[in-house]
Amino acid sequence: MICYGPRVYEGDVLAGNWRRPGKGKIPLVPAEYDLVVEDAESGFCGAVVACDKEAVTLEDRFGKRRLFPLAPAAFLLEGKAVTLVRPAATPAGPRRSASGSTVVEGLRARVARQSRIYVEGVHDAALVEKIWGHDLRVEGVVVEYLEGVDDLPSIVAEFEPEPGRRLGVLVDHLVPGSKESRIAAQVTSEHVLIVGHPYIDIWQAVKPSVLRIPGWPDVPRGVPWKEGVIAALGWRMEPAEAWRRILGAVSTYTDLEPELLGRVEELIDFVTTEAS
Repeated sequence: MICYGPRVYEGDVLAGNWRRPGKGKIPLVPAEYDLVVEDAESGFCGAVVACDKEAVTLEDRFGKRRLFPLAPAAFLLEGKAVTLVRPAATPAGPRRSASGSTVVEGLRARVARQSRIYVEGVHDAALVEKIWGHDLRVEGVVVEYLEGVDDLPSIVAEFEPEPGRRLGVLVDHLVPGSKESRIAAQVTSEHVLIVGHPYIDIWQAVKPSVLRIPGWPDVPRGVPWKEGVIAALGWRMEPAEAWRRILGAVSTYTDLEPELLGRVEELIDFVTTEAS
């Protein structure tokens, strides 16, 4: 459930003596991270970002946070009264990285491979590092950014790919008929793998629900995409600040769209597998 403000219900959901026999017990719901509820008294609606034995912290879609006591029947979940309780401790087990892989404890820096992964821009590189950074350090893979793909054929030629020196490239908006697809088609080396996602910008690879927005807005032709998105969402900030907000909301691979996840995993496999 994504809630944008106080909700209007038919009648008072807490009206009457709900404690009387036969009325039904108010369910106990663990205040798991990202659970969206509404404070029944104030109407403040937000997602759980922290919880201890006495209180829970909610964050609304504007990033505003408020602390509420864990009182009986103090919250609404899908319009029904619930009592939030502190979640049970997670059983100990293997630690997982942001990409979902098992964390390699005591990892020592590995000498970097000659193979590389190139991405289009600094935002792409930051997102890949945040989610796959541990995996890349385990494998000794360096990620570099290109500042666009217009010169990709010459960049690949300068890299001089060969067996044991592979190059993987992640391209934005790699769809049939796009400028990016025409440029990628010029690279034919068997030691280079070019893959891409369908999004105009890497921002769109972050699920809207993570940012508590209904979706990524359409931007009219002729309007700079990032600025158009910021204006449509009503964010009063520069693109650099908007990106910090977006990246800060991402903590695990589940926050990203599958179209990006699969492509990055494909690139990592390609550059870490020895050519036959």
